[in-house]
Amino acid sequence: MPPDWNDETRLIRAGTTSRPLVRTVGPPIQKGSTVLLPDAASLYDDDNYLTYGRQGLSAQFALQEALAELEHANGVTLYPSGLAALSGALLAVLKAGDEVLVTDAVYKPSRRFCDHVLTRFGVAVRYFDPRQSPEDLVASATAATRLILMESPGSLSFEMQDMARVAQLARPRRILTLADNTWGAGYLYRPLDHGVDLSIQALTKYVGGHSDVFMGSAAATDARLVRALAEGVLNLGWAVTGEDAYQMLRGLRTLPTRLIRQGESGLAVAAWLRDQRQVGQVLHPALPGCPDHDLWARDYSGACGLFSFTLTPGPESAVNAFLDALTLFGLGFSWGGFESLAIACDPQFKTRRFKHDYGGPMIRLHIGLENPADLIADLGQALGVYAARCGGADA
Repeated sequence: MPPDWNDETRLIRAGTTSRPLVRTVGPPIQKGSTVLLPDAASLYDDDNYLTYGRQGLSAQFALQEALAELEHANGVTLYPSGLAALSGALLAVLKAGDEVLVTDAVYKPSRRFCDHVLTRFGVAVRYFDPRQSPEDLVASATAATRLILMESPGSLSFEMQDMARVAQLARPRRILTLADNTWGAGYLYRPLDHGVDLSIQALTKYVGGHSDVFMGSAAATDARLVRALAEGVLNLGWAVTGEDAYQMLRGLRTLPTRLIRQGESGLAVAAWLRDQRQVGQVLHPALPGCPDHDLWARDYSGACGLFSFTLTPGPESAVNAFLDALTLFGLGFSWGGFESLAIACDPQFKTRRFKHDYGGPMIRLHIGLENPADLIADLGQALGVYAARCGGADA
C-alpha cells in the first residue's frame, strides 16, 4: 500500500487483497452487490461477464449447478420463494392475449396469483378437472392456449395427472407444459425427462428440509426457455442471498436420505390409517389400492411423506378437536421439513371450480422424521377424541 495514502484511503483499501480460497466441503459465501470487472469494455458486456451481484455469486451458482444435475436440466433459475418461481416462470413465457389451463387442484397461492395477477394483465385462466383425461384436456385448448399448468399429485386431494401424455399431446400444438413438482422434489420424479417443458419446485419444502429458508426454482432443457427464465428473473429484480443458497445446498445433500425415510414412514402411517374405523379413505398415490396408484408406480421412483385422508362424517368442532388433540403433529402450513404437520383441508375447497364429494372432512398430514410408531400412537388417541366428539367410538 503506498505510504503517502491518507488513513481514510488506507482503511477503505485495507483487507481487499485477494487470496486463493482454501477448499471446503461447501461453496464460499460471497456477499456483494457490486461486481468489480477486469476492464472498461466489460462494463456493458452482459453476454460474457457477470455485472451485478443480484445475478448470483459462488453459492448461488453452486446451487444452480446442483439443481440442474438433480432435474436433468440445462438451466435452473432461482427465486426467493416457491410461489415466486411459479409466478416468475409464468410471467417469463406468457403475454396478454394468451390463455393458460390450470389444474383445479393447484396450490392455493398459485391459484391466487393466476386469478388476481395474470388475469389483470390480460392472460385468460381456465381451470380443468384434475381427473380429466390428457386427450380431453388438450382437445379443450383453443388457439390462444399457450401453457398447461399441472400439479401431480394435486394439492390436498392428491389426484395424479399423466404429465408425460399431456406433454406429448401438447407439444405438436406448440403449447408449453409446466409442472409444479414440489411433491416429487426433482428426485422422486423428473418432469423434464417425461417431456414437460418447465419444472417448478418450492425448494422451501423438501430440498431445504428444515422449515427455515425460503426459495424456489424453475428448470428447463430447451435453450430458449432457459434464456426466457433467466431474463424474466432479471427483469423482475428478484434475487436470493448467498447464505440462503448455502443452506439450500446443504439441505440438497441429504435429500435422498430424508425422502426415503419420510416416504417409508408415510406409507406405514397411511396403511395404518386405512384400517381405522374413523377413517373414510386414504389419499396417497403410493399406497396400493389408492386412487392413481398405477400411474404413480409407472412414473415415480418413490414417495415423500405428504398425503391426505378423510374422516368419517362429523362436525367441524370434532375436526378441530382431533387436530387439537395431536401432540407430535404441529398445526401449520408448508411441509417438507423434518417435523410432522397436520391441517384441515375443507376450507380451501371453497375456491375450486369442480366440486367433489370426498365423503367426510379431509386432513392433510406431513410425516416427518419422528418414529412412525409414535406418530401412529398420537393419531390413534386423536381419532379417539374425534369419535367421542362425533357421539361414539364407532362414529
